[in-house]
Amino acid sequence: TGGFETLRSLRQDLTFSEAEKAFQIRRIPFGRPQFRTLGIVGEDGLFTNLALLLSDQCPFTLKMAVFQGTTKTVFRERRETSGSLLRQLEEAFDYLDKWNRTHAETKGLYREDIRDYPPDALREALLNAVVHRDYALPGANLVSLFDDRIEVLGTGGLVRGATLRDILLGMSALRNPKLANVFYRLRLIEAYGTGLLKIREAYDMDERSVRIDVSDHAFKLTLRNRNEPMPSLPSIHAAPSARLGRMDAGDDWEARILALCGSGGTIVRETVEEALSVSSATASRILRGMVRRGLLDQLGAARRTRYKLRPRP
Repeated sequence: TGGFETLRSLRQDLTFSEAEKAFQIRRIPFGRPQFRTLGIVGEDGLFTNLALLLSDQCPFTLKMAVFQGTTKTVFRERRETSGSLLRQLEEAFDYLDKWNRTHAETKGLYREDIRDYPPDALREALLNAVVHRDYALPGANLVSLFDDRIEVLGTGGLVRGATLRDILLGMSALRNPKLANVFYRLRLIEAYGTGLLKIREAYDMDERSVRIDVSDHAFKLTLRNRNEPMPSLPSIHAAPSARLGRMDAGDDWEARILALCGSGGTIVRETVEEALSVSSATASRILRGMVRRGLLDQLGAARRTRYKLRPRP
């Protein structure tokens, strides 16, 4: 019973220096008693494939490539991570962070630094690819960095019985529940089923900035470079049914905010929180994104901040 992670590992000479380090940082015990509880050791006392994934000998890799322009014609650089999945995640994030440039944007007296990709979105995209990967399939997870986007391709489509709409609505469909539990204990995952929502929030709920493509054996997440001009967007748009930010008209948060503003009216952040049943931080992100894209005008500052529809030219 169970999936790949519960089967006995073909390798039993495993070491866990990277995993031990991660657990030690979080001050969580990591020894034989925890091995059985976590599923690192099976009922027969032998290491499982979960142990293999966390071990220093993990054979699965994550490949990253940086391309010049918007196609795969010209390579600029490539990198492959190996070893424990915990180490791979850390190395992959550090590598992408090196390429994640910062651009300064001045608005009046204030300067705002905007990175090409929200760090939270990159982190969640990598976690999603590693935790939900189908390790029974051959091939590596692939991360491709272009001038206008990042593509994170994971092996394995959706879990059987789940649809893309289910996932977008926040349903937690885990292919590797024991691996996810380890990441949860290490606080790399805060709650199941929230990864895509965090990516969405990191992009201020802009549905044009995130695309999801799913096949029987692959799941690709595309993130837009925020500092590239909008004309690059059509090449990474998803079909309407697959858009992260728009599942149906009732779920279109921006449309509901525009309706709240009415004709010539104004709203405050608290109004959005109540109407959409979202946190203060989420409401602020949505409103900032709408101001940035010219949908709303911001009036006042701090506690007196209000928002109104921007007049159309």
